[in-house]
Amino acid sequence: MNKTAIVIGATGLTGTHLVAALLQDPAFDKVKVLIRRPWAHSRPKLESVIVDFEDDDNLAAALQGDALFCCIGTTIKKAGSQERFRAVDYGIPVKCARIAHEQGVSQILVMSSVGANAHSRNFYLRTKGEMEDAIQQAGFHSIAIFRPSMLIGSRKEFRLGEWLGKYLIQLFYFLLQGRWKKYRPIKAATVANAMIAAAKETEAGISVYESDAIQQMGAS
Repeated sequence: MNKTAIVIGATGLTGTHLVAALLQDPAFDKVKVLIRRPWAHSRPKLESVIVDFEDDDNLAAALQGDALFCCIGTTIKKAGSQERFRAVDYGIPVKCARIAHEQGVSQILVMSSVGANAHSRNFYLRTKGEMEDAIQQAGFHSIAIFRPSMLIGSRKEFRLGEWLGKYLIQLFYFLLQGRWKKYRPIKAATVANAMIAAAKETEAGISVYESDAIQQMGAS
């Protein structure tokens, strides 16, 4: 039986790869992307739904399908404040998870970050960790959380800190072994492929994938 995939964050780096791969995968007969503004894409299987993430009724009508993929995320600089950042990286995933579960969606796959921890002193990592904890309490039959390291790919906007970090890590790539291996940079397309692979397994319970595990899943 084919599935309907719902994607939040479809216009971002990983989300773009995810949607493209889902459209090519015969396991999914519909790919529903939830977006804030019109999107100039038209493909077989693709359904673009303009939503207001502040409107619960609007979201309830859109969040109907089998598997919810969440790749949404921003930066504090782009958001403009920690409060606005949290509204995107915590508020939207958690609200959509709650509503999707109420609508009968049984599986959720969420992209978080390496180092995510609800008790971290780092605001970014703490927010990601709190998001993970809230998702795990949402009641889904199957929950998959992905913690990629530095993402490699062509972004629409330039991020100086990310650019510097990526090249510094790449200089020491082969020194990152053992428990440090999960900090190796990873291609956004690899993360997308890993999320799809996990969606096909529909394993009951909660699965958390660190970046080195994501690399193995998405590269195969």
